[in-house]
Amino acid sequence: MDRTLDLHVEQAVVASAANAVVAVGDDLTVLVWNPAAERLFGWSAGEVRGRRLPIVPTELMAERSAVLERVRAGGSVSLRTRRLRRDGTLLDVRVDTSALLGAAGEQMGWVSVYHTVAEEEVAGHRMAERARLVSRLNDVVGDINSALNLPAVLDRIAASLTELTGADAGGFVQIEGDRLRLVGAHRMPEPLRGATASLHGSLVGELLRTGKPVMLATHDNAPLDELIWSQLPGLHTIALGLTTVGGRPYGALYALFAKGRVGHVELELLELLAAHAGIAVRNAMAYQEAVRQRAHERAVFDASADGIAVLDDAGLVRQWNPAARELTGLARTDVLGHPPPFPLPAPGEKLTCQLANGRWLDVLRAEIEETGETVVDFRDVTRAKELEEAKDLFLATTSHELRTPITVVRGFASTLAARWDMLTDAERRDAVRTIADRAGALSRLVEHLLLGSRAGTGELAVADGPFDVSRLLHEVTAGLPALSDRHRVELRVEPGLPLARGDNLATDVILGQLLENSLKYSPDGGLIGISAWAENGSVVVDVEDEGIGIAAADRERVFERFTQGEAGDRRRFGGVGLGLYIVRSLARAQGGDVTAHAREKAGTRMRLVLRQAGNDLTREVREA
Repeated sequence: MDRTLDLHVEQAVVASAANAVVAVGDDLTVLVWNPAAERLFGWSAGEVRGRRLPIVPTELMAERSAVLERVRAGGSVSLRTRRLRRDGTLLDVRVDTSALLGAAGEQMGWVSVYHTVAEEEVAGHRMAERARLVSRLNDVVGDINSALNLPAVLDRIAASLTELTGADAGGFVQIEGDRLRLVGAHRMPEPLRGATASLHGSLVGELLRTGKPVMLATHDNAPLDELIWSQLPGLHTIALGLTTVGGRPYGALYALFAKGRVGHVELELLELLAAHAGIAVRNAMAYQEAVRQRAHERAVFDASADGIAVLDDAGLVRQWNPAARELTGLARTDVLGHPPPFPLPAPGEKLTCQLANGRWLDVLRAEIEETGETVVDFRDVTRAKELEEAKDLFLATTSHELRTPITVVRGFASTLAARWDMLTDAERRDAVRTIADRAGALSRLVEHLLLGSRAGTGELAVADGPFDVSRLLHEVTAGLPALSDRHRVELRVEPGLPLARGDNLATDVILGQLLENSLKYSPDGGLIGISAWAENGSVVVDVEDEGIGIAAADRERVFERFTQGEAGDRRRFGGVGLGLYIVRSLARAQGGDVTAHAREKAGTRMRLVLRQAGNDLTREVREA
């Protein structure tokens, strides 16, 4: 009951007030319009309540907006201005505006109290000047809000301040924690830009302590203010106005007067401009943040190793990043306005598909509900698919390669166990020799598998010292004629061939595998040629045969794991496809390389390139 009584009392006070009382909500529609307001402006409460305020002239809209923004930031504002009557005439009034607060202290709108000003108290030229200044304020506000670069905004505010108030110079100081920094200036010495001072001992600090929106100062000992006094001879007054952004103090406007007087009109303009400065700064900061965010997004979009496409609500490509071009081979201009060149999964799911160029892609899709757009992310999984297929092939091939020698070993071992006494000594020796040969083949196969595994993890350990390639070639080729009566072996080594640098044992494995391949892949016999010479600081070894050769498209692929030249090679010649992979891995671990080349006639040339040891080191090793 007490609260109801209080409300009735408050309503009675407003209704009986001698001055016009008008309250508007956050949407600027009229909430309260007391009888004094009806008498002053000519509209009844029923005509204006729930509508936007009809009494503000168009040329003063910017002034009213600045006042409301200033009140929102805290405090109240009082100024002289003009308002419309219902009959179209203008009234000279003083308006006191404050915040309309709810029960919990939240701002619900604004309350303005209007006082009439006798015509004789207002000089005609003064009002004309005010109208001109307010009109100019509109232009200034539009100008500073048109700039979106923050430093340019602050300089424009400082320049506009001097024009509106008649100040001889202007500046904008920014609050940085407990420090001030001069960040905007007009008609001030350039060395002052960037100057800093303590906030607490400055005019801005005093302005914050008093809670006033503006203040005048004629003397101060604070470092930054003192520096301004000393740099501008003849300076007699500093007018200061606080600027807030998001309801928090951001900085202050300095209007510096060396001549002319400072009155309430100048302070009102300073206050209004300070409020508009907060809006302009906030807009510029929001724009710069949006630009930074956009730049970050663009950098991620362009630098992503994944292909990224953005589709519109019709499923047509609107954005296509560089990785998408690399993965698909399609330029941005080729796909814009068209569907993507691959099927799409359901949102949140993954789809693996193959492009026309043979690449395999994992495709993911996400929907942007706010815009109706679709973001598609896709990455190259060709290598993973090939490795998966290679593993399956490896298991099948290894099983096949192991099965044959194990079957032979098991068969001969069973024969010996079951028929030992029935076999002659020569038959038993042949069976044991066969078991030994097949066990050796199994050992070599397992060694290849181990080497291939270590090469794949980069764990091949090789020595790094000088060794004699010429001697090694003679050793590895010495037994070749006995291995085949269909092949002819020729070894040509450049006289005085320098030592190579690397690992003698690893190179022995390389040469042995290359020679074994030459014999294996030339089943009809022919020449096996081995040449060695020095060239450009390297030792080069060529191993040539007159066999089946390697197709041009396969000359790099044969060095991959579990790969042989043709699909039928494994069935025809056996093996797990690790030999050349191990060869190249061992060569590169020594700082060299192995490559495959075609011959003018049939066959293959495999080239081993090793680092060359220094000439002095070569001579010392050979003399030793």
